[in-house]
Amino acid sequence: LKLKMPTVNLDRDVTILATVPGVVQSLKSCAVTWQKLISGVLEKQLEKVPQGNGPLAEINLWRENNATLRALTEQIKLPEVQKVLEILQEAESEFTGALQIVLSDLKKHHMEAQDNAKFLSTVERHLKNLSTGTGVDVISSVIPSLLNALRLVWIMSRHYNKDARMVPFLERISWEISQRVRRVVDLQTLFKQDIAAAKKKITEAKNTLEQWKKCYFTTCIQVEESGSKRYWKFDVKRLFEKTDYMVSICQDLYDIFQVAEELHNIFIPELITVTENPKGVDELQREVNIVISPMEDLTFDPFSMENAREWAFVMEEFREDVLVKIVEQIFVENLKDPPLYKNHPPVAGAISWSQSLSHRIRQTITRFQEEEELLASERGQEVQQIYLQLTKKMEKYEGQKYHQWRERTEHVLPLLLKDSLLTLSSATDEPLTSRKGVYFALNFSPEIQDIITETKYMEQLGLPVPEMARYVALQEDKYLRYTNKLKVMLNRYHKLMDMMNEAEIKLLDHYVQELWRILKAGYKRLTWKSVGIGEFIVQCTQTIGRLELLVHQIHHISEDLSSKLQSIESANLFKLPHSKNGDKLPGAKEFFDYVKCEQAKDVEQLVTKYSTIPQLLIEVERRVAYTNTGKSPKLASYYAYWENRIYQMLTQLIVKNLQAFNATVLANVPVLQIEVVLSVPEITLQPNASEIEKMAVQSIQDCVEVTKHFIRWMHGTCIECPPQHVKDEVVTFSFYSDVSQSPLVIEQAVLITQNVQKLLASLRKSLNQWKKYDLLWKSDKDALLNRLAAEKPPCVIFDDHLQFYMKVAQEVTQQPLIKDEQFIRLQLAPLASAVQENAKSWLMSLGKLLNTLAREELFSLQGDIQVGVFSL
Repeated sequence: LKLKMPTVNLDRDVTILATVPGVVQSLKSCAVTWQKLISGVLEKQLEKVPQGNGPLAEINLWRENNATLRALTEQIKLPEVQKVLEILQEAESEFTGALQIVLSDLKKHHMEAQDNAKFLSTVERHLKNLSTGTGVDVISSVIPSLLNALRLVWIMSRHYNKDARMVPFLERISWEISQRVRRVVDLQTLFKQDIAAAKKKITEAKNTLEQWKKCYFTTCIQVEESGSKRYWKFDVKRLFEKTDYMVSICQDLYDIFQVAEELHNIFIPELITVTENPKGVDELQREVNIVISPMEDLTFDPFSMENAREWAFVMEEFREDVLVKIVEQIFVENLKDPPLYKNHPPVAGAISWSQSLSHRIRQTITRFQEEEELLASERGQEVQQIYLQLTKKMEKYEGQKYHQWRERTEHVLPLLLKDSLLTLSSATDEPLTSRKGVYFALNFSPEIQDIITETKYMEQLGLPVPEMARYVALQEDKYLRYTNKLKVMLNRYHKLMDMMNEAEIKLLDHYVQELWRILKAGYKRLTWKSVGIGEFIVQCTQTIGRLELLVHQIHHISEDLSSKLQSIESANLFKLPHSKNGDKLPGAKEFFDYVKCEQAKDVEQLVTKYSTIPQLLIEVERRVAYTNTGKSPKLASYYAYWENRIYQMLTQLIVKNLQAFNATVLANVPVLQIEVVLSVPEITLQPNASEIEKMAVQSIQDCVEVTKHFIRWMHGTCIECPPQHVKDEVVTFSFYSDVSQSPLVIEQAVLITQNVQKLLASLRKSLNQWKKYDLLWKSDKDALLNRLAAEKPPCVIFDDHLQFYMKVAQEVTQQPLIKDEQFIRLQLAPLASAVQENAKSWLMSLGKLLNTLAREELFSLQGDIQVGVFSL
């Protein structure tokens, strides 16, 4: 579009040209042409409508308008055009009025087109994603951003802030969204897809439609909160009526696929596993396929509101055909073992299950019957007939279940209420007169609770129940309290009996018998119809509580008694002396004297502890028999129990200490020393082996005789036996006679003695190496010396003898002077010294003899010399 420019010369001044008639006339003609052109363009542009139903068509329209009007506006702004307008204004102002109006309209419409094109371009990206994006999930992500951008356009734009502009634009967006949904949910391809994939597509489409509406209302609130005076108060029906209808269609389609999925994945596999007629399952499958298959070939668009009635007929037929068939199959196949709702009892639950199935199809059949066209069809008549037959079966089934339950309840419930509260049983083969191992059990039949539950649900179903059953059901809370309290009481009783040993049960026999007397009413006299159940529970609980308190007190005293016995049992009766001078160990007598002395000190303390035991037993007597004599007949067995415990403790005391002593004997750690001496003509131990053995045996005996200090009690008491005079002897009854005869004690005593004997034999054997020196003291020194004096052998003979004894003396100094074997250390120094002294004695004697013989020889030689001199 181009404005026709004037052909006259316009180089002169405006005021001059305005006075030239020819110029003015020519310019008028040109202006009229411009006015017609602009008016025509404006009229044409205003008549244009978007080429398409989507929002992008409207944006394209405003862009075209803006381009066209901008071209005219830019030409109007040219200097030549402006000068023409000035000349005409100067020459004839009235003529330019109409032209100015047209130019003003051009400016106004251009500004609007420019403004609209600019602001709508801000939402173009979102609209393109809406139109061409892959998948409805993309659409869902676009909608919030799109509406937010439109909110800004509404607030900031000068022209798109009116209902007349925004509502049609929103309608176009709604149309675009619905078209995308139509393309995604294409019935011709949808029913050929996998059920899960189809359900996913339908769900996404439905969510997109719902999100469009939800985001719109969210934006309405945001516009209002932004402070803008222009709110979004648009016609909601105009915007969402069609999309809301599409939401309902999506839900119907989803329901169709849901039913198909349930048939394939739930009902049909379940029926296949339990049915005796597989052909019936196949028939059901074919029925479903027959009903679903027409959906693929619909002759109308279900998303169009104009076809709402036709779609309703399709859905009703589907619901009737499928639902009735499914319900019938489920009912028939689950008659014997119906699925129950949570917490429902078997009978009322089965009736409730049957009624729920009946209710499901009754609602659908009612709607079906309201549609005369459906009811009149052959298929409709068939479905209605199946429905009537099925409901008759259900009513018969429910009636049988109810009457069977009622008859059994009326017969069984009176008998169950006559049961005793408790039953009695024994964990062993012992007679029930023995209190240990006897257990009481709650005798409340679970069938009573079942009847109560059935009764409550039967009444909820509106069915009449037996009067006794109603009465029992009304007393449910009371029975629940009774059973819970009885369980707690019995648990306390069994726990109490289990925590007592046989001695304590005999000790408390009177209290246990009293408790049994009270409990006896629970399994002999009281039934669940009795009125004294609460009082019985209270009486039992109180009696158990008193006995519990007494048992705890006795256990506390028993712990003190056991602690004292443990303290005595753990005593060390073989305390070893500590070496005072480094390696110097005590001698045998010193060692065993020390052990005996320490033993005497410890025994005194142990006896002191033992003497406190009767006082603790008297404390038990005071609590049980209310006396403090120490000889109560009620405690006779209890005294005997603890006296036996004392015997076992003392036996263990002696056995453990003998074991410790035996371990000391066998250990390679010397604790005493023995000297080896030369007692001519033998090498002996000092003290000798026999004495050492006697000391060890005596130490064993001393250990066992410790039990003589623990005096026995008089029969049936915890009072020590006084000394008895028997044939001028004073006899004290102690635990010694019993402990000393214990096989365990005897075994340890024999073992220690044997080990000591083996050790002493080994020590004697180790001394044999010293026998090679026995010639030193076994030879007759005087005879040998006399013989040598008589024979007067040469010096070399004397030298041999002297060398031998010198070697012995030197060899002895190199021998080890200490030998450790097990718990004994041999001191060989005295023996070595004696051997050395003997060797030196021989040296001295031989030296003297040699000296004497040499002197005699010298004197003889001297005499011969003198004789020879005198003879000369």
